[in-house]
Formats: sequence, C-alpha cells, structure tokens
Amino acid sequence: MKYDINTRLELNNGTSIPILGFGVWRSKSGEQTRQAVTWALKHGYRHIDTAAFYANEQDVGDALRQSGLRRQDVFINTKLWNTDMRQHRQFEAFQTSLQKLGVDYVDLYLIHWPVENFMESWRCLERIYESGAARAIGVSNFKKHHLQTLLAECNVVPAVDQMEFSPYMQDREALEFCREQGIVYEAWSPLGAGAYTDDPIIKAVGSKYGKSPAQTILRWVIQQDIVVFPKSVHESRIAENADIFDFELSEEDMAEISSLNEFRRTGSDPDTFTF
Repeated sequence: MKYDINTRLELNNGTSIPILGFGVWRSKSGEQTRQAVTWALKHGYRHIDTAAFYANEQDVGDALRQSGLRRQDVFINTKLWNTDMRQHRQFEAFQTSLQKLGVDYVDLYLIHWPVENFMESWRCLERIYESGAARAIGVSNFKKHHLQTLLAECNVVPAVDQMEFSPYMQDREALEFCREQGIVYEAWSPLGAGAYTDDPIIKAVGSKYGKSPAQTILRWVIQQDIVVFPKSVHESRIAENADIFDFELSEEDMAEISSLNEFRRTGSDPDTFTF
C-alpha cells in the first residue's frame, strides 16, 4: 500500500479515517491547544483526536473554525469519560462534547476506558450512532477479552479500538483480533512521550533513511495500517511528524523495530486502571 498524508483506512461501516491523526492529550486548554491544532491543520493533518477528559475540546473546535477548512474535510474524534459512564450521563456528556467542539456531529465517538458495565455505555453509543450524530463509534483501551464481551452482546461492531501501541508496547493479541473482526486499530503514545526516540536501534534504522527516530517510529506504525496520533505543541515537531511519506521501511527494518517489544506501558493497564 502506498501511503501519503491523505491516506485513509476504510472503517467497517463504509466511512473512512485518515491514517495520520493529531493528538491533544496533555495539551493545555486555551491558546496552547488552539495554536497546536492550527499548526497541525496548516501542515496537512486532517484528523484530530481529543476527549472530554482532555478539557480542550473547545480549543479544538475554535482552531477548526478559525482554519477556514470545511467541517467535512476534518475528521474529529472525541471520547466518553469514565465518570460520565458511572453516573449514567452518557447522552448529556455527548451533547456537552458537541457543544464544546461547536459541531453538530463527530466523525468518531469512543468509550475511553472499559469501566465496569461498559455495555450500558455501548448501548448509548449505538443510539448516538443511529441518530447520525456520530458517523462511527468505537472503543479505546479495550483488550481482546473486553472486545469479546462487547461483541457477544452488541448490535453495532466497533469501528476502531484505540490502544497504547509503540515499539515497546505491542499488544499483538488485540491487534490481530481487531483485524479478524474488521476493527481498525489506532495507536496512542507511539513515541512513549519522547522516551523511545533515544533507542539506539531506532536511531540506527532511521539514519539509513535520513529520518529522525520519531519519524521512524511513526512510519513503522502506519506501515502496519495502524492509525497514529503524534502529539506536540511545537510547530517544527508537528511538521516533522507529518513528514513520513517520502520513505518506506524495509521488511527487515520493520521486523527489527518490532523485536523491541517489552510490553512496557507509559499509561495504565486496561485491566488494572483505578480512575
């Protein structure tokens, strides 16, 4: 498959999702997020990943409106937070997200974490999807067994599963299960908050192509047909992270990076999270 900045993967409901996204987790609300998203849109990103918990949905919406781009040209994803699920506020939370984003629909709406009794929330997402207010629905941080529980009872199969995925954290069991079920896999924290860019193997591979370690990791992710969300608040880094479509990692280099897996997480384990 040939990849470029406009490459999209087809979802199981016939819609499509840009393979390169821009993440705003831990991007401060206000000017920092507005400016970062503005730069991302300037440099060709057309997929923004946010969440109610990030407290910057309004800034994402402001940047989108100020960009002059048409709403339909930018893919927006947000997520339902755990507290809202436990308090049975799923529909209210979704409406709040729409209001903060300043849109009348989102392209993708996710359950953020597999809280207890997540099927109740999935039923709510199914209704939101049926209403047309979300063009697709999915989950985040769902391991294979969580997906199996959901698939046994759902009416709508999730379109995506967004998981921590990096050279050091590869849940291949979840990835392969998603592929068997036609669920697109998405990678959060692919760079380990920058920690993985110091790896000597990744540096050596990247040097063959004249690319930075970050670019090398991001290319490794998309060559597996996995959606990726690099995050930065610096324009130079935002531009660099999008400059990954003029080279292709060899099979040998792909395998060498894949061999680094240690199941090392930068975030919580979906089986033991406490929030």
